[in-house]
Amino acid sequence: MQEIKEIKQAMERFGRQVRLCLPDNWQTEHFGAFIQPLRYKNKMYLGGINTRIGFNREGYYLYLGPPEHDLTQLGRELWIQCGDERYTVDRAERVYCGDTPSHIWAIIRSMVE
Repeated sequence: MQEIKEIKQAMERFGRQVRLCLPDNWQTEHFGAFIQPLRYKNKMYLGGINTRIGFNREGYYLYLGPPEHDLTQLGRELWIQCGDERYTVDRAERVYCGDTPSHIWAIIRSMVE
């Protein structure tokens, strides 16, 4: 489908270069995906974590990526690497154009070390 091809081209052209990683040192090649901060209109993601050195508010982001890198199939240990930033996947779903997956939609969160 031409629409799906155009979505993938936009991700490569305008998206950030990311890779998927697992703890066993498996990782993908870099590919284009969109990562943007979530806007907190409904205050749903404003929680945080208490650490030994104080309160740390985690950042939540919207991820849109190509269907070939299906976050729904890779398990909970997966993280997304983008430059020096790492993100865990809280929720991921396939988005379809007709019967064909057009992209992956996900809510991701900054990893707190």
